[in-house]
Amino acid sequence: MSKRLNPQLQQKIPEDAYCEKHLEPLLLFCDDDQIILCGKCFQAQEHRHHVVYGVQEAAENYKMLFQKISNTLKEKLEVVKSMLADEQERMVMIQIKEQNFKEMIESEYRLMFRLMIEENEVNFRGLHGYVFNLNLREPSLNQLTEFAAELKEKFQETLQRLNDLGRENLNKLKESETRLSEQICSLQQIPVELEKKCGESSSALLQNARYSLERSESLLLQCLQPAQTADLSSCQITGMSEMLKVFQRPITLDPKTAHPCLVLSEDLRSIRLRNIQQHVPSNPGRFDFSASVLGVESFTSGRHYWEVDVEKATKWQLGICEDSASGKSDAPKASGDKVLLTGSMMGADFTFWVFPPLRKVFLREQMHKVGVFLDYEYGQISFYDVTKGSLIYNFSCLTFQGAVRPLFSLCIPNGGTNSDSLSICLPRVSS
Repeated sequence: MSKRLNPQLQQKIPEDAYCEKHLEPLLLFCDDDQIILCGKCFQAQEHRHHVVYGVQEAAENYKMLFQKISNTLKEKLEVVKSMLADEQERMVMIQIKEQNFKEMIESEYRLMFRLMIEENEVNFRGLHGYVFNLNLREPSLNQLTEFAAELKEKFQETLQRLNDLGRENLNKLKESETRLSEQICSLQQIPVELEKKCGESSSALLQNARYSLERSESLLLQCLQPAQTADLSSCQITGMSEMLKVFQRPITLDPKTAHPCLVLSEDLRSIRLRNIQQHVPSNPGRFDFSASVLGVESFTSGRHYWEVDVEKATKWQLGICEDSASGKSDAPKASGDKVLLTGSMMGADFTFWVFPPLRKVFLREQMHKVGVFLDYEYGQISFYDVTKGSLIYNFSCLTFQGAVRPLFSLCIPNGGTNSDSLSICLPRVSS
């Protein structure tokens, strides 16, 4: 085999590239054993069934492999850099989300405390009129103190659970950041080594060639996943929706504001989506972009609560809209003329968003009934999962400009049959 090699190649062999045993040129490369051979070495028994190439051919083969895997590693480097940027962004976002949850929890417990104080005062006046009797009032004050202490304890427990989850998530993201940073270093270093190796002589290139290849392939095959963080929404606040029943209002829908694709029920408490627009009277307050409708009732003070059955809707929006806003201006404004909770189903997955600002609410299960609470004086809007009795999201410290009205919306149909509908629930009649 060595005799068939080009004599010119033999002349390029360095002086030390000779077999120490047979003193013949090292012109062959055994791919199985990863060693360079002379012709007589090749004839030995141990190499008889091995894959053997000429040194130049083997070097070219490995050079092509090195170049190919180097390019692939560079592509992976960009992917890992992007993952690192995402993890760093998640680290910031999860801290913002944790702070947002804390503010929601504080706002919800402040509301609980206000309602409890006011209910106690109402009960006291109802029981004792204007008679100031310390002996009669003492048990009520004791109950109030106990309730306040219990409320504070629940608040602290919820905050502690939130802090623990936030710390756990942050640690996971930091560990992920470290792993990704280490892989970036390797992905930057190895292609440089491979390219340097490609510039070496054939015999130098073939030294530890398989090791270099396997090391590169091992790095390429490493599969890094984003950190699996715990869902902060597990720190749910429950019990409020029942307390708010006393404020529940029998909301009715305003046909003058309804989008032409919406069909309103006779009792004006349900909407259904149809694919063909109806011929409806022209009205400057009518929605003409989103399939929305406003409630007849408008509020300029007080506390108000209503519940909506959304089980039969694949995409819906609930919230409030400033009465001064025309139905023509469906797009939310920077001034915040709307406060909305949006739910949508894609296949078997559910996603929920709030506005403003646009934020994703990390809930994964379908909601059958949603409660909406408005506290006008305190500038608070809260959304509840009525079935679970838990808070979905709340907005506090809002400033309303004049009257606000309940808003209900279904998505515009994309063709085909659409049976989306939602219904306003009537308050329970106390016996």
